[in-house]
Amino acid sequence: MGPAQGKPKPGHGVPHSSFSEYPNLQILLFGVFLGIYLVTLLANLTLLILTCIDSHLHRPMYFFLCNLAILDVCLTSCTIPKMLSIFLKDNKGISFVGCMIQLYLLLSFASVEFYLLTVMAYDRYVAICNPLRYSVIMNKRVCALLCATSWLMGLLDALPYGLSISYSSFCGDNVINHLFCDFRTLLKLSCSDTSVIKLLISTLNLCLVLVCLTLILTSYSQIFYSILKMQSVKGRSKAFSTCSSHLIVVSMYLRPMSKTVSSVDKLTDAFYSTGIPLLNPIIYSLRNKDIKAALKKGTDRRTGG
Repeated sequence: MGPAQGKPKPGHGVPHSSFSEYPNLQILLFGVFLGIYLVTLLANLTLLILTCIDSHLHRPMYFFLCNLAILDVCLTSCTIPKMLSIFLKDNKGISFVGCMIQLYLLLSFASVEFYLLTVMAYDRYVAICNPLRYSVIMNKRVCALLCATSWLMGLLDALPYGLSISYSSFCGDNVINHLFCDFRTLLKLSCSDTSVIKLLISTLNLCLVLVCLTLILTSYSQIFYSILKMQSVKGRSKAFSTCSSHLIVVSMYLRPMSKTVSSVDKLTDAFYSTGIPLLNPIIYSLRNKDIKAALKKGTDRRTGG
């Protein structure tokens, strides 16, 4: 982004960002990210519509997938539209308030996704390890409560990040060396002592990752133990197929953070943050017979076949 609009608050700079090292690539990047955004919207909205109109998909697993689809639309919508304007406009600025809102939404949606993936692992555990009690344990009230808790916890988790950086002082030219308001980059711009903030954030990150990963791994260790005990090869294959999509999505989040902020790192972060919301519905749809059947039924109905 370019210079920000408006006058900075006393003691605060108004951050703006820049990605002008390769001006000839900006039109190409605009086309690429616009394509990613449109396909992400189409794929996730299709999944939402199919789940709503097909009664066979009115089950807990697909209720969680709907929440994941809504989350992915929100996640891409808080970054890509502004990124597209960066590639086209000469004025690439963002206000201080706008930057803080984008940062908070980005962090909160990412946290919600972690919690939601943990809930989905528990759902698969109950479905495979306690199939006879599945409908009782994962009833509508429990599913709604688990999803609401995931959203609430994610929104609360992001507050320390947003508050800590919003009360920091910024000085200098306040150029955010990124395509969106990234927490690491904003910390580097701060004139305040950020040692306490870094310690707090590192602790919160560690707690979130450890808790969620521990619960996910515990669920899947029980799932694989149950799969190995199954006598039916068809039963094993079906159980593994329902879990493999979720494991693929979880594994995509296990990417170490780069300590540098080069142009390659900026593009990698941008593709990573926008790529997962694009891949989620594709992965679940391609590996899920129920969703493929619902899509085929909807297509046949539309074409009169």
